Amino acid sequence: MSKRTGIIIGVIVLVVLVGGWAVVRPGPMAWAEGKRVALSEAKPNPTSVPADFQGTDPLARGKYLTDAGDCQACHTAEGGQPFAGGRAFDTDYGTIYSPNITPDKQTGIGEWSDADFLKAVHEGVARGGERLYPAFPYNSYTFLTDEDALAIKAYLFSLPPVHNEAPETKLKWPYSQRWLMAAWSALYNPNQRFQPVADRSPEWNRGAYLVEALGHCGDCHTPRTALQALDNRHKFAGGNAEGWRAYNLSSDKDSGIGAWSEEDLVRYLSTGHSMDRGSAFGPMAEAVHLSFTKLTPSDIKAIATYVRSVPAVSTPDLPAPKAQPAPADPAQGVAANLDPKGAQIFAGACSGCHGWTGTDSLVPHATLTGTRAVNDPTAINVARAIMHGAKKLPTDASVAMPAFGDAYSDRDIAAVANYVVARFGAQASAITPEQVHEMRD
Repeated sequence: MSKRTGIIIGVIVLVVLVGGWAVVRPGPMAWAEGKRVALSEAKPNPTSVPADFQGTDPLARGKYLTDAGDCQACHTAEGGQPFAGGRAFDTDYGTIYSPNITPDKQTGIGEWSDADFLKAVHEGVARGGERLYPAFPYNSYTFLTDEDALAIKAYLFSLPPVHNEAPETKLKWPYSQRWLMAAWSALYNPNQRFQPVADRSPEWNRGAYLVEALGHCGDCHTPRTALQALDNRHKFAGGNAEGWRAYNLSSDKDSGIGAWSEEDLVRYLSTGHSMDRGSAFGPMAEAVHLSFTKLTPSDIKAIATYVRSVPAVSTPDLPAPKAQPAPADPAQGVAANLDPKGAQIFAGACSGCHGWTGTDSLVPHATLTGTRAVNDPTAINVARAIMHGAKKLPTDASVAMPAFGDAYSDRDIAAVANYVVARFGAQASAITPEQVHEMRD
């Protein structure tokens, strides 16, 4: 072999290695050391429903697994029938609409066989061969056992059929070419069922199944690559969920949940609120209300056990939350160069519940001190919370926090968001009216 040929081969090998490193990412549990075993070797089996689930009817089991998978949230349009599809997911590449998964034979999945359903859940291929976009997290659902996936199908087929044709997904070229998803799946969908880690506890393995398979938590809380794959080299370092910022879930003490106790996390998942840690808003609030609140205590604890074991990954732009309450004097605690509209609006509309210190024993769910959103210098979630408010349930008119999007201008929302972050957070924000306007769009 000539020297020149050797150099060319070396360059090709280097390009392949670098390209492979850039494109391929480790799986969601690659960080967890230990021997993987078949489910038949795991005692107890970490799949199906937990031991403290009281239902005995097979459909009750299917409903529990459907709730754990948070299927209703994505497959229900605002004001629409549950599971009837049509919810819009706006992306940089266009809009994806969730399909109808009620048993309607014309517009839903009423004609689907068990094999059709399993192929969609595990491989991202719908009945008739249409490739599904990874907005449907089949790269997580692929870890579901056949039995659990079919239990979900049985529950869905027990629901009243709803005749509702979801709008057609509209993406820019080349993303509109669904056949490209075959290549995406080949790279990022392992198409394999869950394998427990032999030297981990039964609780940890149950938590892993709930988080990585059913709950697909990484789809929101893990950053994505340019090819929209989960970048598990930065597992749980934070991501995006419908324009809301999904925060770091790793054990990093500053930007993640490393400073949270198990009790903090269990309470947050069970109720959507934990004192000194904040309340759930946006898609996370939906997940709490439609999924986590339906789980048994043992499953919530298993989730907490698993999530708290994930190694620390820092999110550089997130400081450690400020733990000290703000001054009780409204004239203190913020810089003088802020837009005065922020203080005026907070005094008139916010201080009654949130207080000037950020803590209020009479309204504990309104605590701001120590919460991640007000310690996020982008102020994205604070601005969105002001615009959209918070409801107890997506279909419930009982409002926990009113929405101010229609009442306030872009400048108003930017001003009060910056005021809240400056007063109660560790680092000031500078969100602009233009950014707020983009959020509205």
